[in-house]
Amino acid sequence: LADAVKDKCPRLQVTGLMTIGAPGDLTCFDKLVASRATLAAHWAVPDQSLALSMGMSGDYLDAIERGSTSVRVGSTIFGARDYANKA
Repeated sequence: LADAVKDKCPRLQVTGLMTIGAPGDLTCFDKLVASRATLAAHWAVPDQSLALSMGMSGDYLDAIERGSTSVRVGSTIFGARDYANKA
């Protein structure tokens, strides 16, 4: 997929990888770190040239420990979402 974006979508640039894992399952972070290493080796670029966006309000510390360069903490800042009025 990354090769297809790089080769066939000249206006897009792959600058990193992102995951949102299942609550309590930290293996997704480890898998994304491994995927970044695989892609970096394939493209012959340093691992650190590809960002890792992983972790949310409930697991951002674990994500940072595993190398996340970007986390999403909206619930911590704005509070939990209210889905009560969704039809």
